[in-house]
Amino acid sequence: MNCPVCGGDCIENAPTLLARLPHAFAPCPDCMGLVYDKRSPPPDIDTAGPCPSCGKRFIDEVFAQIYRVMAAEGDLAGTEPLAAAATPLVHPGFAMRSAPHLPPRSLVLLSRSVGERAAARLVAEVPEVRGVVRTGAGTPGITDTDAAPQAYTLLAGCDVRADIFPTRAGPIVVYKQQSVLHVEFPRDQNEKILSLEREIGQHRPRTFVDACSGAGTLALAAVRAGIPRVIANDAWYAAAFWTTCNLRVNREVLGIGEVTMHRSCDDLRRRPVARDPVLVATVTGAQEIEVYQGDLRLLPAVLPPEIDLAALDLFEKADAGKVGRITGAWQARVGGAIFIP
Repeated sequence: MNCPVCGGDCIENAPTLLARLPHAFAPCPDCMGLVYDKRSPPPDIDTAGPCPSCGKRFIDEVFAQIYRVMAAEGDLAGTEPLAAAATPLVHPGFAMRSAPHLPPRSLVLLSRSVGERAAARLVAEVPEVRGVVRTGAGTPGITDTDAAPQAYTLLAGCDVRADIFPTRAGPIVVYKQQSVLHVEFPRDQNEKILSLEREIGQHRPRTFVDACSGAGTLALAAVRAGIPRVIANDAWYAAAFWTTCNLRVNREVLGIGEVTMHRSCDDLRRRPVARDPVLVATVTGAQEIEVYQGDLRLLPAVLPPEIDLAALDLFEKADAGKVGRITGAWQARVGGAIFIP
């Protein structure tokens, strides 16, 4: 499928992407690169270019060039530590044992400091940079359907990237547009997926609802675990779209049927926050999957009877009163087991 941000071929299917992982960021025998102190400005020496043999470059060399472009454009004074330039998000992201050697267009940058001129130069001059995002207060997405949505600003390039998450049944690939969805750093073990797998082992559900799906990580893990019916929902348009996209991306590894999309990304973007649930996508076959966009408090109206298990991954977990009200209302209307990952 074409990328909804840049129209390019940014989105690969899961088998293709997973096949590249063993050597995605590994150096070749000819690769070199200095390790810089991240707590200090980069030293006043020329940065190395990409390896002439494999085209990769050590991340510290890449960041030194990024730092100098931002300093030249006045976004940095030149006295800040190297780490202050930006937060690097590699594509694809997965648990790594060592610092990566980056191939072209494998890095999305998140930065509070970067301006438009520097962002344009970074995409044009630093071959490893695929997109530059200026961050702000808050986290992309919504905390409630009554709250104003938050988003960062894509200044240049494309900020679509993928993370790889392990599950007991095998890995899943989760794409997202990073300016409109929160960051999830892949680890050797994902605590939310582990909590889902514990609940599956305890309850043996035939139906599972991921009521606050984000980009679809838990819903995908539930499908990969073989639950016969999985329903994903989120009130934020980007979450509903990328959950659907990720079902398509993982279709072969999940072993599911065709993914039918009932709402386009443009349709969803026109109503960024939904209250009444709208059906976004369906999958039929041995496993049935539905994706909705809507307020989780109104979702029971469209759910089938006898929901066995539901994940309520609320943004405001620290608000015990709100969590109690939502889980209590869900229990009264839907029933079944509930867990908060």
